[in-house]
Amino acid sequence: MATLLLAPALLMASCTSSAHGTDLRNPDGTVNVKYEGAANTVTLIELASALGYLDGIKLEWVGNNSSGPLSIQNTATGETDIGGAFSGAVVKLQEAGAPVTAVVSYYGSNDDYFVGFYASKDSGIKDARDLIGKTVAVNTLGAHSEAVIRTYLKAQGLSDDEIGQVQLVVLPPTDTEQAVRTHQVDVGALSGAAQVHAVKQGDLREVFRDTEVFNNFNAGEYVLRDDFINEYPEAAHSLATGTAKAANWAASHSRDEVLKKLTDIVESRGRGEDVEALQYFNGYGVGKNAPISDEDFSRWIPWLNESGIVDGEITPSEYYTNEFNDLANEG
Repeated sequence: MATLLLAPALLMASCTSSAHGTDLRNPDGTVNVKYEGAANTVTLIELASALGYLDGIKLEWVGNNSSGPLSIQNTATGETDIGGAFSGAVVKLQEAGAPVTAVVSYYGSNDDYFVGFYASKDSGIKDARDLIGKTVAVNTLGAHSEAVIRTYLKAQGLSDDEIGQVQLVVLPPTDTEQAVRTHQVDVGALSGAAQVHAVKQGDLREVFRDTEVFNNFNAGEYVLRDDFINEYPEAAHSLATGTAKAANWAASHSRDEVLKKLTDIVESRGRGEDVEALQYFNGYGVGKNAPISDEDFSRWIPWLNESGIVDGEITPSEYYTNEFNDLANEG
């Protein structure tokens, strides 16, 4: 139903030129790019801009968003010019008719940054079977956490009926830790600063993490509308390559250097944020050079099939391009 409701809006978006016919070039020749950020942290595109990696780009912040699927829907309909989401959500949006293409990886899971699923230590929840009949908090449906937990439960031998008894509940990441501690939900999916903070407080048990299912992997991509790519190819190139450079910078510099840079960015933008939250920053999880691969999409085929998003196999190359990321083929 959600896909059916979304389709008319996406069809309208596909019939318009960039940003609904608006010329995005500024008088100085730069291209104005609208984007959504995230509270109390710095996205890779913001870091890339602050490091001077986005030549010819002027970023315009239009608000914050913690939902990947909504982020890329906003890009598809022209409310923003770039958005990022989990690979499976990118497939879902394109299958619904959205004229968007993934151009660079912007987050992933590795030893430092990953999505973990946590229960209180006194809950008795230790493995997959303990999740039957329980509630699991996720930040949004149809995205990374849902796909991971469904895949994990399947891999652990649970039947479709048993998996159906694991109830997903949508909660903002800022509320998930408290909801788990007060037993409002049985398990919560946490990543990034919210995860680091929760674990540091103690009394939580990690049930599993997404890297147990797939090892280290790139999990989500920035997408651009196809009309934007066609009209501003040099901007698409700057955004994709700049993001990859920023990911490499964050991975190759010391934690102190990275935190100082992020703090400077947050303090300078004047959004009334809490820079103390940055002490829990643990990276972006994206692999070297931030390339996109076929596997970034094909690993989710079973979940995509079970969710009714696609029927049968997919052709991953239809959803992405590395053409604009100069670093993608460097290995």
